[in-house]
Amino acid sequence: MGTESKRQQRFAGVIQEDLAALLQRDGHSWAPGAFITVTKVRVTPDLAIARIYLSFLNTKTAKDDLKQIQSKTSEIRYKLGMRIKNQARIVPELEFFLDDTNEYVEHMDKLFEKISKEPRQPD
Repeated sequence: MGTESKRQQRFAGVIQEDLAALLQRDGHSWAPGAFITVTKVRVTPDLAIARIYLSFLNTKTAKDDLKQIQSKTSEIRYKLGMRIKNQARIVPELEFFLDDTNEYVEHMDKLFEKISKEPRQPD
């Protein structure tokens, strides 16, 4: 995938901001107890599809919470459309993905910690 145009980046920013507000307000009913963060939004060049990456905090069931949100995609798209109707001509199809960057960072930190605790071998 090439670099995004300014138009795509601007539209992605609008979606990210409004979707974050929507998830902050209604997210507790879709993923009880979880704190949901919209970490990244990627929009196709024709602005028809938005790929949304979510991070879940304070939950052990992030994959189940993501499935719950994916099952509510049409409801979320409608509510998002009501928020961005004056800023966008079309409301893109929404695709939700789990952003596991935090888990990856934690995993790498544990590996580095384990390596640093191992005794060093003389040269």
